[in-house]
Amino acid sequence: MELTPVAQKFIVHWGEMGEKWGINRTIAQIHGLLYLSPKPLNAEEISETLSLARSTVSVGLRELEGWGIIRIVHALGERTDYFEVKGDAYEMFRFIVDYRKRREVDPTLHMLRESVAELENSNEDPHAKDKMHEMLDLFEISDSIYQQAEKIPTKTIVRIAKMGDVVSKVLKFFPE
Repeated sequence: MELTPVAQKFIVHWGEMGEKWGINRTIAQIHGLLYLSPKPLNAEEISETLSLARSTVSVGLRELEGWGIIRIVHALGERTDYFEVKGDAYEMFRFIVDYRKRREVDPTLHMLRESVAELENSNEDPHAKDKMHEMLDLFEISDSIYQQAEKIPTKTIVRIAKMGDVVSKVLKFFPE
């Protein structure tokens, strides 16, 4: 697959952004390539296009599959696996947010709940207790908002986001 200069720029930048989000640069570049590709690609095509070792591509594809943002596609009469991105950009974003929530937020929420429970019957510093309760409250509210937003169809979220000024005006009617 021949990449245009703009496609190259996107894939390189996607890799750089991936690193900032805690994702391996190469894996993010593989994802960027699959996102831009008009057709499913096999591991060999990905390897050649990005000048990566085949083993590196295989590891990256397994990780992307684990996140649920790509899928395997088979062609009639072929044994080779092809890969494509699941859904559109909005669905991809939701997959990534869900994965990161499970990996980062859920364990922190669990730890905070356990810690606050331990602090209830201790003689710990009252300031530390207050701060732990405050942090737990923040995480629980964030988790609740996430769970509510997760039930809203993507198209509805997009419509609401595009009505930004209308939403902010409506929210001004609610007291703090």
